[in-house]
Amino acid sequence: MLFFAEFIILSKEIKNYNGVKFMLTVGIDIGTSAVKLLAMDEQGNVKRTVSREYPLYMYDDGRSEQAPEDWWNQTADGLRELCAGLGEIAAVSFSGQMHGLVMLDENDNVLRRAILWNDQRTQAQCDYLNNTIGRDVLLANAANIALTGFTAPKILWVKEHEPQIFAKVKKIMLPKDYIAYKLSGVFATDYSDASGMLLLDVKNQDWSDKMLEIIGVTRAQLPKLFHSYESVGSITPEAAKETGLSTSAKVVIGGGDQAVGAVGSGIVSEGMCSVSLGTSGVLFVAADNFAVDTSPAAIHAFCHSTGRFHFMGVTLAAAGSNKWWVEEILATTNYPAEQKNINKPGTNPVYFLPYLSGERTPHNDSMARGAFVGMNMTTTRADMTQAVLEGVSFSLRDILTRVRDLGAKVTTARLIGGGAKSPLWCQMIADILRLKVEKMQSSEGPAFGAAILAMVGAGAFKNVEEACAALITITESFTPTEEISKNYDKRYPNYVKLYTALKDSFHAIAKQ
Repeated sequence: MLFFAEFIILSKEIKNYNGVKFMLTVGIDIGTSAVKLLAMDEQGNVKRTVSREYPLYMYDDGRSEQAPEDWWNQTADGLRELCAGLGEIAAVSFSGQMHGLVMLDENDNVLRRAILWNDQRTQAQCDYLNNTIGRDVLLANAANIALTGFTAPKILWVKEHEPQIFAKVKKIMLPKDYIAYKLSGVFATDYSDASGMLLLDVKNQDWSDKMLEIIGVTRAQLPKLFHSYESVGSITPEAAKETGLSTSAKVVIGGGDQAVGAVGSGIVSEGMCSVSLGTSGVLFVAADNFAVDTSPAAIHAFCHSTGRFHFMGVTLAAAGSNKWWVEEILATTNYPAEQKNINKPGTNPVYFLPYLSGERTPHNDSMARGAFVGMNMTTTRADMTQAVLEGVSFSLRDILTRVRDLGAKVTTARLIGGGAKSPLWCQMIADILRLKVEKMQSSEGPAFGAAILAMVGAGAFKNVEEACAALITITESFTPTEEISKNYDKRYPNYVKLYTALKDSFHAIAKQ
């Protein structure tokens, strides 16, 4: 019997790894606060991680910028530490903060600091695109409406406010693509990251000539498009000297942080979604078929790192709402203690709207505000804490409802982020979303997903799906409790009505 088990394992290794006995890849996650680097072997074991912080320049008027040179310097330094003594690296790949605008001149000099995803200066440009050009035109040509985070409005802003810089632009790229360019010398991007630029024809996976005309850029100024798992080249001799990598190491282009994080969670086939319970909450759904959300909810329709598509919605204050409630209002950091006395699953009369930072999906309302509704003289501290967790979970159900309206079939969710540490919250999400909820062994997120893409690009696996099946382990699962789910089904419509009832008040308060 033991011999048979060993034979099965050996067969799986041969099938999955194409005869590769040992391989190391590196995932590089270009985040907003730091670059995280991860080295992984072909069995999914994380061998070493390194993190390097860099400055973030934020201003009172909503501007948010970083210097691409800082990304590169810290990445190169981190690679030297990460790879020291590990052995030869077969490939590197990337996850990157999305939407950031990087512009180079004809000599590859950075023309200005990168304008980041959370920069808010482009509201006028978004209004022009959504209202003057028109939502219908944007949806038909780029599958999404304009948001202040997207890249195209940033390009318009530079064109209007810094024409002397715009006149010198020869290359436009995204944050991770700048690092890939420094390593490989190849001007490239991938479909998932490009989807968030508002320049890509997402359905046909090519730059949209109509959008390029509207924004005033040319194909020559934009990178060549690849799938996230494709190698675009190898490490240049110059980059090898700076990083310690071998010139034989492949550079696999990778993707946007949400798509690559989904790869790290195994969200690569129809029926699966990931729920990220970080400061913000993201519901990411893998889809085989393309669709466009024409409702005000504006569910993002992007290309996935697998080569197919994904839908994504965002609630702006997920674990952030819980952190605010526990740390700022209750003045404690003992999260388990605050959840210990919660005992009314599905029957809590208190509601919470988690719009502490405005809301993205489904309302697209920057003036929405947080609110507690339904308290009485018997309301307890535990009731209020439960309401916060339920309010965030209901907001995720808002997103899931709209994704299902687009035709996506969702049966299983995988939880990531700090909020996923709470078993009570995990079960609550299973009950409210009516989904099987799973947690994974790895908590490395986008950097882990990037290392998986590097494995595929290096030839260790046939495709992303095969790699995820081999490398990702489920450690815990939660299934909906029917009676509790029925109670939440009755309460959810009340939650939905509250925003409509309070919207005018929110806007009046925000304008005071």
